Amino acid sequence: MLLLICKRNKKLVFLQYINFERNTSKTDFMLWTNYHAKYFAYELTQRFASKVATEGFDDADNLDKITASLSDAQVDLNPHQVDAALFALRSPLSQGVVLADEVGLGKTIEAGIVISQRWAERKRRILIIAPANLRKQWSQELADKFFLPSVILEKKSFDDCVKKGNFNPFNQDNTVLICSFQFIRSKEAYVSRTEWDLVIIDEAHRLRNVYRKDNKIGNAIKDALQNRPKILLTATPLQNSLMELYGLVSLVDDYIFGDQKSFKQQYAKITNDVQFEELKSRIAPICKRTLRAQVREYIRYTERLCITHVFTPADNEHELYMKVSDYLRKPQLYALPNSQRSLMTLILRKLLASSTFAIAETLRGLAEKLQTLLEKQEALQNTEGGEQWENDFETSQELKDEWNDDPDFDESDKGDTKIYSQQELEEIWIELEEVRGFHTLAQSIQQNSKGDNLVAALHSGFQKMRELGAAEKAVIFTESVRTQTYVRDILDKSGYKGKIVLFNGSNNDSDSTSIYQKWLQKHKGSDRISGSRAADIRAALTEHFRDEAAILIATEAAAEGINLQFCSLVVNYDLPWNPQRIEQRIGRCHRYGQKFDVVVVNFKNSRNAADIRVYELLDEKFKLFNGVFGASDEVLGSIEGGVDFEKRIAKIYQNCRSEAEINAAFDALRAELETPITERLEQTHQQLLANFDEDVLNKIKLESLKKLSAFEAKFWQFTRFALAVYADFTNDHTFVLKCTPNDTLKIPLGQYQFLPYNVPSDQLPTHAQLYRFGHPLAQSLLEQFKTTPSVLSGHVVFDCSNAQPKINVLESLIGTLGCLMAQHYRIESLETEDFLLLSGLTTEGEILDDEQCRRMFSLAGTESKSLLDIPTGMHDVLKNNIAQQADLALKGSLERNAHILNGEAQKLEQWAEDKIFAAESEIKEAKKRINELKRALQKAASPNETLQIQKDLQETTRRQTNLRRQIFEVEDEVYKQRDALIEKLKSQNHHRTESNNLFSITWEIV
Repeated sequence: MLLLICKRNKKLVFLQYINFERNTSKTDFMLWTNYHAKYFAYELTQRFASKVATEGFDDADNLDKITASLSDAQVDLNPHQVDAALFALRSPLSQGVVLADEVGLGKTIEAGIVISQRWAERKRRILIIAPANLRKQWSQELADKFFLPSVILEKKSFDDCVKKGNFNPFNQDNTVLICSFQFIRSKEAYVSRTEWDLVIIDEAHRLRNVYRKDNKIGNAIKDALQNRPKILLTATPLQNSLMELYGLVSLVDDYIFGDQKSFKQQYAKITNDVQFEELKSRIAPICKRTLRAQVREYIRYTERLCITHVFTPADNEHELYMKVSDYLRKPQLYALPNSQRSLMTLILRKLLASSTFAIAETLRGLAEKLQTLLEKQEALQNTEGGEQWENDFETSQELKDEWNDDPDFDESDKGDTKIYSQQELEEIWIELEEVRGFHTLAQSIQQNSKGDNLVAALHSGFQKMRELGAAEKAVIFTESVRTQTYVRDILDKSGYKGKIVLFNGSNNDSDSTSIYQKWLQKHKGSDRISGSRAADIRAALTEHFRDEAAILIATEAAAEGINLQFCSLVVNYDLPWNPQRIEQRIGRCHRYGQKFDVVVVNFKNSRNAADIRVYELLDEKFKLFNGVFGASDEVLGSIEGGVDFEKRIAKIYQNCRSEAEINAAFDALRAELETPITERLEQTHQQLLANFDEDVLNKIKLESLKKLSAFEAKFWQFTRFALAVYADFTNDHTFVLKCTPNDTLKIPLGQYQFLPYNVPSDQLPTHAQLYRFGHPLAQSLLEQFKTTPSVLSGHVVFDCSNAQPKINVLESLIGTLGCLMAQHYRIESLETEDFLLLSGLTTEGEILDDEQCRRMFSLAGTESKSLLDIPTGMHDVLKNNIAQQADLALKGSLERNAHILNGEAQKLEQWAEDKIFAAESEIKEAKKRINELKRALQKAASPNETLQIQKDLQETTRRQTNLRRQIFEVEDEVYKQRDALIEKLKSQNHHRTESNNLFSITWEIV
């Protein structure tokens, strides 16, 4: 027993020092105490307020806020992506931002980081609005890279929810909802009644004309999501004028600018630097853009190389094509409902171009429809054959979603059940015989010229792979399930049998089922198995293609959401007309992480003038098949969603018969596409939005890696301590969970693997659960150590002798004893923020600084078995020190909030000035008009002209007088709105604090 003497206010204070037992067993991890665990449980879950971007601060200083979310992301994060996410999170009062990085820089990752952060904050009412063909991709990315659950909400799933008693299916907890633009428009009333925590709008340039009243989808989405925080993702925020920027900004926040008229007057024509800088400063807090040229330092891009194979259809193939094409052009077709004829005609043309095998069964289905119509006169799609084309063309439902904003499209139309006249019945009979003839001709064709050309195309592609040193793997895309089977049969006979994987919407063939069963066995016991057959079989087929097969034959289903970067040969057996679908296909392979140039093989029909011209547009104008980045932002942006371009192509095929007509139509279309963003507007565009700061990005790159490394080390150390009696640990970040620490925790036992944040999903362990910060086991352990009552006082010996590297701030304390108090302090205001307040004191009365207190817990430690008392005088010093720290924290919070509120108030002041400016501009226009009329009056050539001018002058003068009177009313109304908004903001600036004493200990450093 040792007596310690401490001088305090000229009195001697005696501390009893109890002998302790030191654990000398050799381990591969640092010794912790319960105090270490409690301290780090709070530190690891600490919530941070945004550091306001004022002088001395930048977004890099907010990395603490999202470190936990970054640690869970299974992506190789780049600095500009972290910077963009921090930009979106910088203000708690922000209504959102526009992230406008160029194509290929990972806007989805940027949004995913923000979604993860909101999810961690328990703000889980999250909506993603995306083009129909990108919904599955979003769902897969969220699952694979951020471990977030999602549901694609469309008509069927919406109706199912309602049947189960959820009368607003948008109200779903603990899952991200993903919807198409058109679906949101159709459910505007439901969407507007949901309290969204975050809304992501992908391909947001589709809504940039929202300021126009005829933009129905844009206005519906804007009205439904008023005052909800939003992130708009678009590579092309500008195309034709700065009014499009006004439209996008107004979607996010209606108070950045006044009204449309005042924006036009101030910024539609920027004529000087003052105007430009003013506009830039106003959009700087809400718009961010990074250019590809700016990030080449740390992102490597590979090229696209194109190989084109020209084929010539046989006479019977060409005959079938021409006959069916002529049939589809007839003004009246009884086999197709008028309300959906354009869409169905498009699908039939795509099947016709795919293969004779694809169209044959569809023709049989059309014949059955007509036969049924003659026999029973029932609705076409109520017969078995009515769904034939839908089953074969898997993207038909997505096309419906994309086309259903067409005024001529009515999905509810179930066919014509009227009683037909005798003449109409005769016309139906003639159409039936015609379709049967087409079917007979299609069945007679057992060999397709394009199919014969495929083997040679593959050989040339694989030869290029060998030259590049890439793996000889190819993904072949087709738009038809039957063509998929036909292509497999061809390749089976050409030496590829056993090396082929089929991938489609159902994946129910015997080979796929066998691959799936083997995959389940291989990953048994790991969380690679989600429990959803649809998701797991996709993963199984992708993995089999990567590890064992050489060729993946895929329908459009494989273009959605899977990562094929291990493959660098893409074969477009069928070529979609929608450029964005093609970009999506190639993007499965040509993506960040691809190590080789990607070769794209296409086929061109020498006997089809329209096919040749479509290919020329896609290749030469859209530049989809060559270069580093594929289609340019500007060109893809000019066609909005791609579906409009697809409709234009469909009309050319439908309306043009001769080669001359086809060429004239395509020339006209190309001329329209030749007027994209002007050079001057593009320069303005880049200068306005590209707020790129290389120093900040370099700081983010270094700081994020450092913080992530430190965070993961603490988290893993915490796990080892918390699970010491529940699991067996090895040295490679794995453990075998023997029993759960909490009876209510329903998780599997067995092997778990902890991985760094940037390990790609295809390198995850095959026989282990993936352990991470967001895992239910980790969250349960953290909560347990935070909330379970533990020893509040004791004695800890910190071992500084083996610290690597040496901790200089503690060197002077070796051999010293003292006491320490820890408190958790929370402030709830505009944001919730946590503080870990530490106060330390030596027995000699020396007060420790904050760094010394915190660094103690980076040392190994052991606990005494006996409790010690901290003398009252020392206890009071510790408490006072903690109280001072709490006061400083509260003061800092008040200052931050004041800065944020001032920024919002300034924004509203500018908005008010814009509104008044518009009213004053009308008076100026009226005055200008009066002067013009007075000059015209002096030059009037006749009494009638004089009378008319005098009449106009009186009306304009009266209007000017009324405007002057009204401007005071406008000012009063605008300032009332401004003041009401500012008062609303001030009401949010409440502060509620709470504190929780964690522990008080005496300590020794040895």
